[in-house]
Amino acid sequence: MLLGEIIRVALEALRANKLRSLLTMLGIIIGVGAVITMVALGSGAQKSVQDRIQALGPTLLSLYPGQSFMRGVASDVRVSLTIDDDTALANNARYVTDVVPELSRNLQVQKGTQNINVNVVGTTPNYVPVKNYTITAGRMFTAGDDAARRRFAVLGSAVPNMLNANAAAMIGQELLIRGIPFEIIGILSEKGSQGSFSNPDEQILIPLQTARYRIMGTDRLRSITVKVQDMSSMNLAMIDLERVLRRQHKIRPGQDNDFQIRNQTDILATLQQTTETFKYLLAGIAAVSLLVGGIGIMNIMLVSVTERTREIGVRKALGATRFNVMFQFLVEALVLCLVGGMIGVVVGTIGAVVLSKLAHWNTLISPFAILLAFVFSAAVGLFFGIWPAKRAASLDPIVALRYE
Repeated sequence: MLLGEIIRVALEALRANKLRSLLTMLGIIIGVGAVITMVALGSGAQKSVQDRIQALGPTLLSLYPGQSFMRGVASDVRVSLTIDDDTALANNARYVTDVVPELSRNLQVQKGTQNINVNVVGTTPNYVPVKNYTITAGRMFTAGDDAARRRFAVLGSAVPNMLNANAAAMIGQELLIRGIPFEIIGILSEKGSQGSFSNPDEQILIPLQTARYRIMGTDRLRSITVKVQDMSSMNLAMIDLERVLRRQHKIRPGQDNDFQIRNQTDILATLQQTTETFKYLLAGIAAVSLLVGGIGIMNIMLVSVTERTREIGVRKALGATRFNVMFQFLVEALVLCLVGGMIGVVVGTIGAVVLSKLAHWNTLISPFAILLAFVFSAAVGLFFGIWPAKRAASLDPIVALRYE
């Protein structure tokens, strides 16, 4: 039998049992579709983490107050970071381009009849570029405004909505922070929660010296954010920051630090590894559907061999070789898997898009995942089609012709 004729006979056999062929392909369709959708969910989660890293700034280090230690035992007294620490870091730390102090507290803010409780942050003008914000309306306060202790406020993007006001129209208007009037001079761009408990869009920025002397009456900082020159200098910068702060806090050699230095990208990198593991776990679970689909194809092909035993005997009696018979059944199994794989690709892609639109989940359809699922479906067809094909090819023509 010619190769083209073998393929034609195989396709006709599938066409003669359309419903059975469709039901056989169902396992492959579900498997391929599930693999593509699950990988798209996992890839979308990874992309979300990468976006968070870029939004935070990949070269940022955060310094927080720690605990004091007495003879190796932590005390209940919190050691504070102060504006003097900020000054020491700005003057002495190497590998650093910017140092941003944050003096913050949750305070009551009033505008007209609206009253809200938000995070008020006293900081310096370089807060906006270091934290990867932009000003969408108005302007940021300047170093001169800070030195003069001007009562200026820059609102996070969510604050105008909280006050039931139009963001752009609020420029030049006044609001009260602890009863003290502040002029609104700018609106920050939207940042998003970044997976943390607090939302950075629900904050109000005011000049550091204004916060220190007019609002909060303290020089104790909540945190200091440091921008490092480049990614390759991160470890050196952390060592140097530790050196400067230990000297500033008069910590003796051998004593523990009373401050914390956190690399935010390390935390998010851990989250990224978790999401990657989760992606592979989901893909593995979905791949089980492909395995089940392959077993279903093997079962149907074995039934087909039994049903067509007499037909196989006739073909062998007319000169068909073992290869001809085996190849025919392999073609049938491959066609079932490849057609099922193509339909599964479409189903999986649509499923990922639907989850993104309706459930608002982050999805990222990977061409590699599509290719891998499609190739795997073909491999499933080949693997699970070999045994039925070999069984058909090994039938004795005399015994097959006598089969009822």
